[in-house]
Amino acid sequence: MINRLVLLPLGLLLVAFSASAQDYKLEPVATAAPGLPAAYASVIQTQGFRVNGASGPWCEVWLAKSLPLGAKPDDAAISFGIAQGTLLGVIRFPGKGADRRGQVIPAGVYTLRYSLFPVDGAHSGVAPQRDFALLTPLASDPDPAAKPAFDDLVKMSGKASGTPHPAVLSLETPPTGATAPGVVKEGEHDWTLTLKAGDLTFSIIVVGKSEG
Repeated sequence: MINRLVLLPLGLLLVAFSASAQDYKLEPVATAAPGLPAAYASVIQTQGFRVNGASGPWCEVWLAKSLPLGAKPDDAAISFGIAQGTLLGVIRFPGKGADRRGQVIPAGVYTLRYSLFPVDGAHSGVAPQRDFALLTPLASDPDPAAKPAFDDLVKMSGKASGTPHPAVLSLETPPTGATAPGVVKEGEHDWTLTLKAGDLTFSIIVVGKSEG
């Protein structure tokens, strides 16, 4: 049975790769995401959060009002029981952004959708888990209720990266010592933001770049 977990106000605050080491701070955004069509305005929280680095704002995030959650799959490489293509929220880059692979993401508003990467040679060593958030330009993703299949979502997300590869941010179970909400360093290069949605606590690699 699928349970509907209401997302807490603090949540999916995402930062992609930053070339220089710096601390990040969060501040609330009291207004809704700019330019949301009516279909999205009804399912996205009106309060968001801004992630600021030493050089200024990096991104702004507004979460979906609720997140459908099912049982965790038996596959140990899958961390969450979230359906393929589920809308997690929207993210805005005020200036040039970047994803987990270091791909440049132009300034703008993007949807964030959950996806599992396939088990194949092309993705070997990219990450120990298969859970990711894929970015798609808002204008190219008109239906928030849709749950695009993997191949379709990859094509949609390629419009964010401008390459054949989708624009991605890694999702994972919280690292040791992480609290929600909070940001901790993980390994040599990564920083993770840990957050809570209902009874589910999870983390997103917000600063870092995959070596795979």
